[in-house]
Amino acid sequence: MESIYYVMSWLCHPVNRLLLLLSLTGAVASAAGLDHSRWDGLVHKYVTEEARVDYSGMRQHGVPDLEAYLKEVAAPWPAGMTPPETKAALINAYNSLTVHWVLANYPLKSIWRTDNPFRKARHTVDGKAVSLDQIEGRLRDMKDARIHAAIVCAARSCPPLRREAYTGAKLEQQLDDNSRRWLANRGLNEFVPEKRAAHVSGIFKWYAKDFGGTGGVKDFLAKYGPNAAYIDTRGSQLDYMTYHWGLNDVTTLGSDYSQWDFYRDQLRLALPGH
Repeated sequence: MESIYYVMSWLCHPVNRLLLLLSLTGAVASAAGLDHSRWDGLVHKYVTEEARVDYSGMRQHGVPDLEAYLKEVAAPWPAGMTPPETKAALINAYNSLTVHWVLANYPLKSIWRTDNPFRKARHTVDGKAVSLDQIEGRLRDMKDARIHAAIVCAARSCPPLRREAYTGAKLEQQLDDNSRRWLANRGLNEFVPEKRAAHVSGIFKWYAKDFGGTGGVKDFLAKYGPNAAYIDTRGSQLDYMTYHWGLNDVTTLGSDYSQWDFYRDQLRLALPGH
């Protein structure tokens, strides 16, 4: 009885009630993680089945929701987020910030036409200033090669931008599904069983170490590619497609962005001041 009396007396004090309320609120926020519903609505509305983005439509009507979501991404994240929740949040952060940067410079033929798009720490995530490359680096440190099927850098050769937000609860299924969708797109990866060959994205060349080297790349392709079991056997051949850096716009904008355009933009960005 004395303990009950003590608790009731403690709760009668307004300061103590406020402390308890703040503590409970924090616990609920921590359990909930980030709310990705705004991003989910945006990609469902403005990304097509072919993974092209209606940047014009989003710029006209979707920016308030996007910026409201990015405010949540920018604020310190709740303590106690699980590793899948953190991974999902980082993927969504990378994709939504990339889209936001494109919208800030739209119309344009390629994200490379903007000022240092990947290395400049112009974004805020979890209370810290970061670049897109730094977000990608955190994801790569998680040692899950499937993230390369999920993060989208606004190029036509990128993996498909998923038409739903990634979430901790569904992350395993979502990453497996997007890996299969990526490899099944003949414009991005092509498998030729009769020749025991495959023409695949340059991503597999640039980030081969993330897949475990050439053998790991072949294992990944065999697992997720359509009818691609032959790839991880002796004698199969890989070559790499030219990466199309034109904007992944729903219109033809960016479709004529050439390799020469890409090289010129790299030279421009290498000059002092960029």
